[in-house]
Amino acid sequence: MIYNAIDRLIAFGLAKGLLEENDVLYTRNKLLYTLGLSDYQGSGEVAECKEELAEILKDILKYAMEEGIVSDSVTEQDLFDTKIMDCLLGRPSEVVAKFKALFKKSPKEATDWYYGFSKATNYIREDRIVKDVKWQADSPYGKLDITINLSKPEKDPKAIAAAKKMVQTGYPKCLLCRENEGFAGDMNKPARENHRIIPLTLSGENYFLQYSPYVYYNEHCIILNEGHVPMKIDKAVFLKLLEFTEKFPHYMAGSNADLPIVGGSILTHDHFQGGNYEFPMARAGLRTEVKFKGYEDISAGIVNWPMSVIRLTGADYRKIAELADKILLLWRGYSDEEVGVYAESNGEPHNTITPIARRRGEDFEIDLVLRNNRTTEEFPLGIFHPHDKLHHIKKENIGLIEVMGLAVLPGRLKGEMDSLRLALLKGEDIRKDEVLAKHADWVDEFMARHKDFNEENAEEIIRQEVGLVFSEVLTDAGVYKDDENGRKGILRFIERVNAL
Repeated sequence: MIYNAIDRLIAFGLAKGLLEENDVLYTRNKLLYTLGLSDYQGSGEVAECKEELAEILKDILKYAMEEGIVSDSVTEQDLFDTKIMDCLLGRPSEVVAKFKALFKKSPKEATDWYYGFSKATNYIREDRIVKDVKWQADSPYGKLDITINLSKPEKDPKAIAAAKKMVQTGYPKCLLCRENEGFAGDMNKPARENHRIIPLTLSGENYFLQYSPYVYYNEHCIILNEGHVPMKIDKAVFLKLLEFTEKFPHYMAGSNADLPIVGGSILTHDHFQGGNYEFPMARAGLRTEVKFKGYEDISAGIVNWPMSVIRLTGADYRKIAELADKILLLWRGYSDEEVGVYAESNGEPHNTITPIARRRGEDFEIDLVLRNNRTTEEFPLGIFHPHDKLHHIKKENIGLIEVMGLAVLPGRLKGEMDSLRLALLKGEDIRKDEVLAKHADWVDEFMARHKDFNEENAEEIIRQEVGLVFSEVLTDAGVYKDDENGRKGILRFIERVNAL
């Protein structure tokens, strides 16, 4: 069986363009060595590949477990099948050369190839991505995108026990460092032997393009700094994001904010996220058009969105970045007691911006989302953070992806929503259920609106109600609320910008 699996894997590599005919013998020998084999008893014939990679790797892993090469630990198997896939791949320089050649023809052709390559190498594990649950939900601000993330495997008990015995190292310093390219991984760090990254220059600085292995949306990419330097929002970031959309006009690009609570999960390494995807916030129109003195050639307005977003659109992205920087510099030190915004407390800064850049035809566009991370005794996780009543659905930080209208919800919700649907159809008291009790107040609220709740519509009603909770999450995270006081507040801020 193992020789047959090796032949099938080589056939897959040929079909996906990872190998050429002259690579077959070399690749077979690398695979034999990696599997601890000193003989080859296959047919030597490479048939047309018509199966998914996951099926081939499943057979190889079965053999590896039978021979004691790996255990039944998911972490161990991920480390090993990554090593297997690396046998099919060329050096980074070959991948970069291919990308650059295609880029000269068309940026989209280059990214199409690189995205396909990242899936074919199993760096993006498609068999896991398809498990994610995705839908759209109506809200007062248009349709929101919802996903329950099931593709990121949780560490199993064996992996956790093994990790405790390992010596901790600082190499690579984080999951975004360029040193991850080709890194074998261990029980604490994922394997990246099948990982290849593409060098970019943005505003004269060295960056690298790669895809997220978890692909929360189409062609979800990461643009990472060459150095392990902290996140920082400034004019240079606005320029880099806009320049990225000049190089890749079919992609958007955004940055998490640079402060805790309102920032992303990795603030220690400068990076952006992008992709070929239209987020709900990008589809939202303007609530109010505004003008900025000295920048009359830039269209501007307040976006009709639950968070506080100023949108700038124009032909000259350098001038857009200049205005964006003016807005940022004022916002850094701006306080507005009427809405509970204070720029700092005890010397700690609270105000920053989450920026998102995209193209509008020939024009450039940037959305500036005003953020504040202040906490109080009443709101220890953040005033402008999902409040307690919403934590049964979403408690984590509202980062770049959520800001744009895509909810990335924890995997636990898949089972909880299925159990909740069945319990409600049976008329059970969920307050007596240890797992579902946290949803009880929410259920009482929405069931009062759905007297016709039945087996045919139950799942759709629950999904739509989850979407409305996410809309509330974004409202909580908004500095200026979508009410009279909030609308006046953001206009006061814009007046201050114009007064500079």
